[in-house]
Amino acid sequence: MTSQILQKVDHSAIKTNQIIIISLNVLAFILNQPILAAFVALIMGIGSAMKVPGFGFVYKSVLKPRGWMKPDVLDDNPEPHRFAQFLGFLFMTTGSIALFIGLSVLGWSLVWLVVALAALNAFGGFCVGCAVYYWLAQINVPGFSKQPPTGTFPGMKPRVGQGI
Repeated sequence: MTSQILQKVDHSAIKTNQIIIISLNVLAFILNQPILAAFVALIMGIGSAMKVPGFGFVYKSVLKPRGWMKPDVLDDNPEPHRFAQFLGFLFMTTGSIALFIGLSVLGWSLVWLVVALAALNAFGGFCVGCAVYYWLAQINVPGFSKQPPTGTFPGMKPRVGQGI
């Protein structure tokens, strides 16, 4: 691992984002509402462009101020999480387009892939998109330069006290 400066990343905002993505996509599937899946894609895209968790505003404006969810601030790299959200946005956008043009199996498969990966992150502490980011950094792909925090397996949530 190379020496790098980590930033403070609130994993509660990331977890909130994941749980809302899961919930809305499951609801979209149950109600057979591709427009809801497209809405999730849109919010993920906006979040990617703004470099924040798309549904992080729910955490910041509702959950955190009311004490319903406590901050979980860790020394980490925000770039892999942003990359993971962007990948999710691409899969959700492709899935939404497939749903709107009548390719239901493909569309819902892509939506459910995002649900599964978001659940793995939210409840298992493993971010597949982050692992892909670190793998791309390992093979020196331009634009991918960060390494996992010291002592952290690529894609796993850092433990308290690890890092800098």
